Amino acid sequence: MAETSADRKALNAASRNERLSGLLSRVALKDQSAFAALYEQTSPHLFGVAVRIVREAPAAEELLQDAFVSIWHRADSYEASRSQPFTWLNTIVRNRCLDWLRRRELLTVPLGTEDDEGGGFEPPTGDPTPEEMLLSGADAHAVRQCVETLDAGPRQAIALAFYQGMSHTELAKHLRQPLGTVKSWVRRGLEKLKRCLDHAGFARD
Repeated sequence: MAETSADRKALNAASRNERLSGLLSRVALKDQSAFAALYEQTSPHLFGVAVRIVREAPAAEELLQDAFVSIWHRADSYEASRSQPFTWLNTIVRNRCLDWLRRRELLTVPLGTEDDEGGGFEPPTGDPTPEEMLLSGADAHAVRQCVETLDAGPRQAIALAFYQGMSHTELAKHLRQPLGTVKSWVRRGLEKLKRCLDHAGFARD
């Protein structure tokens, strides 16, 4: 029976998986030549994955380098019986990119001007509070740890601003705090988050 195109593709995929699994096994033993070969053979595809997620080539390039640092340290956790090499590599790159997006969104809280006069806000009953959403949405371990270092006031103010788009004035009314206090909470809270995340290297392995 003649070999079909599908057969050839299956053989090529099997050969590639075997080759990459072998490289990962050697990387787990800290073989630098294997790491270089793995990078050469997979980085073009993985860079494409990163660009599609973050939509910024410079950021995608930096995130790819971070991902390969993680791959170097975590190669011994790869199990060929559980996933194909490209699937495992894709997951690391994808998670790194999604963490980056979450961090950028978290540090870009939408707030109105100092003189804004928005209406009052009443959260729907029975739903998670913005503070709970902020913590549950912080999937990256470093982000969650940093969020939890904030005092209750700043954390609640940032959560309301982040998830409900509340202005300084609306926050002051909702939290029943002076406008100056709320502004200070948000400003100092975001500064503390940024310092914490920068210090943590944002969950780098």
